Amino acid sequence: MTSRTQALRYAVRIRVVAKYLAQLLLALAVVSVVPLVAALVLGEAGLAWRQTLVVAVLLTVSVPLARLRVPQPMQANEALVVTALAFLLAPVAMTYPLLDSGLGWLDAMFEAVSAITTTGLTTVAEVQRHSAGFLFTRAWIQWFSGLGIVILSLALIIGPGAAARRLASSDNEGADLVGGTRIHARRAIAAYLALTAAGFLLLWLLGAPAWPALLHVLTAVSTAGFSSYDHSLAGFPSWSQAYALMLVSLSGAVSLSVYYRAYLGHWREVGADLQLRGLVVATLLNTILLGASLALLSHMPWSELLIHAPLLAVSAQSTTGFSSLDIHQLDPVSKIIMVLAMAVGGDVGSTAGGVKLLRLLILVRILQLAVLRTAMPSHAVAEPRLGDQRLRDAEIERALLVIILFVMVALLSWLPFLALGYDPVDALFEIVSAMATTGLSAGIAGAALEPALKGVLCADMLLGRLEIIAVLVLLLPGTWIGKRMETT
Repeated sequence: MTSRTQALRYAVRIRVVAKYLAQLLLALAVVSVVPLVAALVLGEAGLAWRQTLVVAVLLTVSVPLARLRVPQPMQANEALVVTALAFLLAPVAMTYPLLDSGLGWLDAMFEAVSAITTTGLTTVAEVQRHSAGFLFTRAWIQWFSGLGIVILSLALIIGPGAAARRLASSDNEGADLVGGTRIHARRAIAAYLALTAAGFLLLWLLGAPAWPALLHVLTAVSTAGFSSYDHSLAGFPSWSQAYALMLVSLSGAVSLSVYYRAYLGHWREVGADLQLRGLVVATLLNTILLGASLALLSHMPWSELLIHAPLLAVSAQSTTGFSSLDIHQLDPVSKIIMVLAMAVGGDVGSTAGGVKLLRLLILVRILQLAVLRTAMPSHAVAEPRLGDQRLRDAEIERALLVIILFVMVALLSWLPFLALGYDPVDALFEIVSAMATTGLSAGIAGAALEPALKGVLCADMLLGRLEIIAVLVLLLPGTWIGKRMETT
């Protein structure tokens, strides 16, 4: 690092981090009132007491700190640190209520991390044996986490301004999702609520009981995947209901800004949206490839193939994580196809995980340009463009960095599973599922999994949700030690 670059660096200001982290935790306290009320209505006093204690602690800590007067403007590293700390502290808070179900501390923490990151991996073998309050708490955490703690804070607590825009851009898709302003955040919430209501109505009209329909829609629209059935999609009384639920999941993988443009009547813009087109093409392609693999290698009958191939393809591409059969029994090629689909994921600005389709499109465009330039004269200029938009250097760097870091972390996480003798394909499937916040499992995640490997998967879920960069900034010594900017 050059001396000039070093001189321009500023460490985070503790008061700034404390204030905005407190505002995010205040939003967490507000949304935690819902499962508290649900526990009271369901007559689960123990769970209600634990929820009450969590809300009380969050309010006690966050209210005084949220009122701090801090210098402006907010730095980019401060926004990343605030977001990273919020996603690290939120599972700690949510673990305590989940302990009421009888889970051990580590398994409850695993469940909380999976819920907050909208992953859906679980160590709970028999979900249907657990209380209604426990199931609702899991589903509710995934629902509000799908939209994002930062987005909820922008809509409910944090006022508009530079700090709001910083925080929005720090939450991966926040800038695209809400534009960094309170009115845009509220529009995103309105679209999210509309998708949730429409999904519930669709399942109910198809004959699904109201309570399972609610629980599944909460986790489908957030592309999260916790199911209240032991056998996930196979637990539904009819496949039409399972297909409807996956339609809801796919809708969650579409950028919320698309729905707002549709609401305004800008249908031409919606039809021309590259991410939306990419999502449809990728889902269809994965359905075909997965169907061929299941037919040729897993020897699945056509009657079952037509059911499972679309359901699994949508589940993987949207990073939802519902499953219609035992993934462990599939052939290795089918698993690899699903690994690639999970790794790519859905749209930027949606609730889906993965590296996102937009970044894959940017990578493909850069590769096309690299090949094209070999046949061009040295003085020719070929600008990187995606559709009718010119790609900025920062966009290209961010896309390539996210993809490279995703691959590096996945490979490093793979090593301990291989060292302990797990099947390589199954281990890779589990790791990518965690990093892409999908939740599909090849049978490795469970109560019997070694504690160290549970820790690896928890880290992968958090790194995947935060897209790694925020965690690197959090851990960098220069983030905390050094000259601090005190301008106001």
